[in-house]
Amino acid sequence: MMLHIPDVLSKAQVADCRALMDAAEWSDGNQTSGYQSALAKRNLQLPEGSPVARQVGNLIQDALANSALFFSAALPLKVFPPLFNRYEGGQTFGHHVDNAIRYLGGTDFRIRSDLSATLFLTGPEDYDGGELVIEDTYGQQRVKLPAGHMVLYPATSVHHVTPVTRGARVSSFFWIQSMVRDDGQRALLFELDNRLRQVAGSLGQDNEAVIGLTGVYHNLLRRWADA
Repeated sequence: MMLHIPDVLSKAQVADCRALMDAAEWSDGNQTSGYQSALAKRNLQLPEGSPVARQVGNLIQDALANSALFFSAALPLKVFPPLFNRYEGGQTFGHHVDNAIRYLGGTDFRIRSDLSATLFLTGPEDYDGGELVIEDTYGQQRVKLPAGHMVLYPATSVHHVTPVTRGARVSSFFWIQSMVRDDGQRALLFELDNRLRQVAGSLGQDNEAVIGLTGVYHNLLRRWADA
């Protein structure tokens, strides 16, 4: 399942993040690459664990914690601390699949990457190219979102970033280990949760059918989740 999550960050928050990031030191993006990715990756990245990366990353994690849509779709167990990249001057990232396990350097923190996320921090009008192209069941999905918006997609997907030929594309990227490993099961729970909200909005939370369907949702979550 691929999902566009709008307004994770407000325009003011994006501006504050960009002011910090534009003044920071950037380095070769291959610092976090696996073998396959290193062959295809040409971009810049904020050093993992740098003060700016931590500060902006904490802001993003706080925003995610307040997003009901993100929680419903991802059912997050762990979120890898957000990382940050920059593409300019023809830089690109060729076809690749994200590593199945991600490690946080210098710690024992690790996650299974069930979901990948890209949070755009540059508006599409400010650069040419730079589309995130994701291969899914229905073919190629080309993603270029407004600043502050995020795309969530299965980490098993083959994807790439097209060359940036004008301006600079700045974004945050990270991974989520879900309580529900299977993407199909997670998609069913997301759809059921959305329908429940609609029905509850029409009939009320104390309606017998709403209570019964809520029980079905939670019983499925008990069956499928690892917490």
